[in-house]
Amino acid sequence: MTTAFADWIKNFLGHLAHERRLSPHTAAGYQHDLESFRRYCEQQHITDWNTVDIHHVRAFVGARHRSGLSPRSLQRLLAAIRSFYNYLLREGASRNNPANGISAPKLPRHLPETLDADQMAQLLEIRGDTPQAVRDHAIMELLYSSGLRLAELISLDLHDVDLQDATVRATGKGSKTRIVPVGRKALAALADWLKVRVQLTRPDDTALFTGPRGGRLSPRTLQTRLKRWGIAQGVQQGVHPHLFRHSFASHLLESSGDLRAVQELLGHANISTTQIYTHLDFQHLARIYDQAHPRAHKKK
Repeated sequence: MTTAFADWIKNFLGHLAHERRLSPHTAAGYQHDLESFRRYCEQQHITDWNTVDIHHVRAFVGARHRSGLSPRSLQRLLAAIRSFYNYLLREGASRNNPANGISAPKLPRHLPETLDADQMAQLLEIRGDTPQAVRDHAIMELLYSSGLRLAELISLDLHDVDLQDATVRATGKGSKTRIVPVGRKALAALADWLKVRVQLTRPDDTALFTGPRGGRLSPRTLQTRLKRWGIAQGVQQGVHPHLFRHSFASHLLESSGDLRAVQELLGHANISTTQIYTHLDFQHLARIYDQAHPRAHKKK
């Protein structure tokens, strides 16, 4: 590739950061994939982005698949190339998108882990009056009450929570914001945290949840704290931030059956992402059927 076209990758990364406002982690993944694709093109003696066609992209993806790259990574790889060429098209630097029409191998369908209502109640029955314990209790109640992602919770500022209106403004993927209700238990836990928050903050801290020396709480610290609480509360499976989101969605769907409402609360762009929770709901019903129906299983 010529230097000029290598520079387009740098321009595209700037577009991701400043226009699409993707996270640094996501942008780094795109950069890694595009640099890998650029090296492949150079090996094939391709010197111009415009000479890349669907056969080149398919051959590249096939080679990466044979090298052991997972279906999920291949999907991200194609997404990076497709997005890059859409950007080139917009800028008039390319005439077509050679990644269109190519699909990666399907991902195996893994159902998300959840806690049932009793297990969640056990986890949230935290007894501790240190500022860290009060903060952690508020975090867990809010995660379960509102189904927030880890990044959404970490990025919350004080003004994003309205205790009077019982809502939280979450900024999700692609900088999309949504207003989500906050339940009674979470409101009480948040009020308790706000009373002691000054003990873990600096005067200029705007973050809702702060670390032990002030400043915004880091994802790694939060993950570690949740894991420890899971062990302390006697929860058998590993506790992590997304466990609360999965449980939130599953419990709502079990109670309401309203898939569209759950989609909106979770901030899913596509309802097919939300539909995985219908499989969880069916599993729950199937277990009840197996236990209760007289002809569901053989007599002992």
